[in-house]
Amino acid sequence: MSKMELRLSGSGGQGVILASVILAEAAVIAGKYAAQSQSYGPEARGGSCKAECIISDSEIGFTKVTHPTFLMALTQKALDQYSAELPKDALVVIDSTLTSPESLCENRVVSLPILETAKNKVGKAFTANIVAVGAINKLLGIVSHKEIRGAVLQHIPAGTETINMMALDAGEALVQ
Repeated sequence: MSKMELRLSGSGGQGVILASVILAEAAVIAGKYAAQSQSYGPEARGGSCKAECIISDSEIGFTKVTHPTFLMALTQKALDQYSAELPKDALVVIDSTLTSPESLCENRVVSLPILETAKNKVGKAFTANIVAVGAINKLLGIVSHKEIRGAVLQHIPAGTETINMMALDAGEALVQ
């Protein structure tokens, strides 16, 4: 890995921003360089949400994602909006409930049951972002399991460690 530009998208309340913060934090823990930013609509919950992070082995000169190498979408609206401007070589992870636009190269799209896993296997829908973090890290090989675990533990509320570690493991298992 020399440089990855990640864009995570969904709707407000799905934890997309926290997921990107955790991925960036894990990279820093691993001794890499990272920059993270986010944007969302005026609606705190239910509106569109996008979070981005750049992870690099060397210093990052420009901190805005300009050539995304990765997109994750948890809602159809986010997928339709952010896949339109995506480079052809970008890897795309979509929730299995979504329909991939014809403009995307089929062999660059990975469909995973992120939302279903959080709800049915972990038992809490609110853990979808941590399920996604586990899947993204496993798929892209950003950091070790120990480093991603440490980043998750730094950013979750006290008392939710067990369920969030279950979600992280469940996300990793989706990619194996």
